[in-house]
Order: sequence, then C-alpha cells, then structure tokens
Amino acid sequence: MAIQVREIGSFHIGGGQVTLSGLPRRSLVLTRGMPARDFSGDGDFESGQMYAQYVRLEVPRAKYPLLMWHGGGMTGATWETKPDGAPGWQSWFLNAGHDVFVSDAVERGRAGWSRFPEIYPGEPHFRSKIESWGLFRFGPPGSYETRTGHPDGLFPLEHFDQFSKQVVPRWACNDALTQAAYDAYVQKVGPCVVMTHSQSGQFGFNAALRAPDLVRAVVTLEPSGAPDPRTADVVALRSVPHLAVLGDHIDSFWQDIIARLRHYFEAIRTAGGVADVIDLPALGIRGNSHFPMMDRNSDQVAALVQDWMARQGLMR
Repeated sequence: MAIQVREIGSFHIGGGQVTLSGLPRRSLVLTRGMPARDFSGDGDFESGQMYAQYVRLEVPRAKYPLLMWHGGGMTGATWETKPDGAPGWQSWFLNAGHDVFVSDAVERGRAGWSRFPEIYPGEPHFRSKIESWGLFRFGPPGSYETRTGHPDGLFPLEHFDQFSKQVVPRWACNDALTQAAYDAYVQKVGPCVVMTHSQSGQFGFNAALRAPDLVRAVVTLEPSGAPDPRTADVVALRSVPHLAVLGDHIDSFWQDIIARLRHYFEAIRTAGGVADVIDLPALGIRGNSHFPMMDRNSDQVAALVQDWMARQGLMR
C-alpha cells in the first residue's frame, strides 16, 4: 500500500555539556595511511542526548504522532524491518495512518555514548546470544545450543542470528538521564501516543505521569517496570488510556514483572481511567515471544492494537 509522505527528518534531544580535564594525551592514527596525531581526552562533550527520526504523512488519519520506544540493549531498529526481512511496525502503523517517530534512547545507536567511568559511572553490559534466547523466550530452557524453539513459537528462529546483530551495549546507571531525555522528547513533539517495549515501559509510564496533558495514550508491550501505585498520581491518568500486550510462555521471571503491571493497571482503573490488557494466549493466539512486533503474526497483533486505539478515539 502506497503512502503519501509529507516529511522525513530527525533530531537529537536532551542531555547537555560535560567538561573533562586531567585525562592523558595519546597519539593515534584514526585513518589508515594518515599520519598519527596527538589527542587529549580533555574538553567539552555533549552527553545524555537521544535520537529520533520521524516520518510525517501528507494526510494522517491518527490524531497524534506515534512515538515508538525500544527496550534494553536494543535500538529503534526494533520497529523497522523485521529480522526476516518483512516490514515492521513502523511501516504497518504508517500505513494505518499514523505519523511515526522511531528513536534511539540515551547511550544507544545514533544517540551515541559517553566515556566511562569519566561520564557514565559504570561500564556497559553486552548481552550474549544465549541470554537473549532465554530472556526473550525464543525457546524453552536449555534449548539455545540446539536452537530448538517452542513448538508453537512464532519468532522466526532461522533469523535469530540476524536479530542478534541489532543488540547493542547498555548501561545500568543511566535511567535518570534516559527519563530526562524522553521527557524532553515528549515536550518537543507535543501531544502524542507513546508505544513502549520492555525496558522503555517504565519510561513511558513516567512520561505519562509527568505530562498527562501531552501523552494522550500509552501502549506498552511486555513492560519491564511499572510505577508503585502507592506513590504514583494515577488520578492524573484518568484521561490517558493505557494498553498492555502480553505474549506467550510467560516464565516466573516475567510473571513477577507482569504481576506488578497488573497491580498498577488496577490502580488506574480504580481511579477512573482505562487500563486494558491484550493477553494474546487468553485470546487463543499462542506462541508469541517477547518481541511480538517481530513474530510471524506481527500484523495480527498490530491490528489488535490499532483497533484499541480507534476505540479510544485516537483516530480521526
């Protein structure tokens, strides 16, 4: 389906200048064949920024831009072309009539990263393929070596190595920087719908709490964090509908996380807001992984999300 695009662009948002001094000088050849140059680690640097690319339609049918936020150790590639080469949710929701923004959070992808421990206080975590396999529920425990997935699994396991190429380092010490950048992002874009996945779930929930006048809805795919309803102002979210999407083969690790999510959603509903859950297995849709936007039935799941957004009055 052809779409009429009005504008494609990008920007960096958040962060600020950090000044370093007292670092050693060293001689480096940065390009083969060029002479060595003497460099100092001292100077002024921008740090804590994030990156966003947007595609605006000529005639959007959605009332607000859709901001797609990725999970831990990932980048905006999560939402773009799927590992099997099929179009991802960026394309799907553009075709559904949304202006779509896809971002790389602080320390990821085109946002860049900063020196550690001089700026980031810790070192990065590099997620191994076996960690991804188990954490993202691509197969049952102990199945990585044989690459044997769940019998009903929908993730295209023959493209697991391709998926693994988009995994990037992540830091465990940058949540405050990341939240600040996401908050600035929402302020820059204005009224919007936020779609989060995994780690970014906590940032999306907090962004809505901090700017309920701008975040018009939150769609979250298996978020790995939810605010404590005893301290969060859920009353402010009565006009911000929330939707969570849950996949299959939920193990004890994810069950604990989802229990906190359900507790938070119940508080929103008690306060008079909308907080719905699309539990895919409960609907008879079996085999989805932690990455429903990459699974073989990703279009089916996207359609369920789109139908929910239409019922919330988010389409024109």
